[in-house]
Amino acid sequence: MQTLIKTGMIVIIGISLLLFSLNLFKTNIVYKDQIAVLMYHHIYDQDISSSTITTKLFRDQLTLLKNKGYQFISLQQMKEFLDGAPIPKKAVLVTFDDGYESFYNNAYPILKEMSIPAVNFIITGSLEHPQQDIPKKMSREQIKAMLSDSSLIEVQCHTDSLHFKNPLGKAMLVGHLSADGKPETDEQYKHRIVSDTQSCISKLNPLNPAPVDTLAYPYGIYNHEAVDDIQEAGIKYAFTILTKMTTRQADHLRIPRINAGSPDITPAILEKSILRSIIPIK
Repeated sequence: MQTLIKTGMIVIIGISLLLFSLNLFKTNIVYKDQIAVLMYHHIYDQDISSSTITTKLFRDQLTLLKNKGYQFISLQQMKEFLDGAPIPKKAVLVTFDDGYESFYNNAYPILKEMSIPAVNFIITGSLEHPQQDIPKKMSREQIKAMLSDSSLIEVQCHTDSLHFKNPLGKAMLVGHLSADGKPETDEQYKHRIVSDTQSCISKLNPLNPAPVDTLAYPYGIYNHEAVDDIQEAGIKYAFTILTKMTTRQADHLRIPRINAGSPDITPAILEKSILRSIIPIK
């Protein structure tokens, strides 16, 4: 009998803890003075990958957040916030990497319909042959058409031609190249990073109405040298893939983001990721 009573008590305690946990995420938690920066890549209904989600899932994620009172802000609002300006409570910034054509065809119509701002980080070397890449990239004409059609969208840098890895498997933003059996010197490395970043900025400046001063690190990988070099080239803000909320104390060149663009991230799971990332602010 005592064993049965103990077992029953354990079950009751377990159920109580489970209900408490579930109720925690049903609560309309309000955060302020921080931003949930969401990261996406590819919105497409046929392709399958760890960074591809369907148009339905994308719409459902945004719909849930809107219905629960999250406030979508622009990149410019985020910059102003980092410099001391106020932002709405439950602020969210939508970002995309790689400049895929699926953004133009599938994501942008949904963002426009729902009046949600977003920024897409473009690999500008692909602007010369956007249809040759897999997945296909946006062309200059598509970017121009989109940005002239709406003020909701911005394009910023994802490097010009450094979104790949060297033979040793290191991301090219941090790895050194070799020529004739000799590794590039620190000075050659610095020149390559600065020149590539300046090329990215110069190619996007004629397209983007706002200043091109922001970059997303390829693969989220960076080091101190790369941070210094892109800053020297004119970058003032840069995004990582570190899962945290963005507060005013965030390093402008190491801004965190929350992944939202994987197929297993349901709207409810996305909200849980946001809530778990909230930083207590006194």
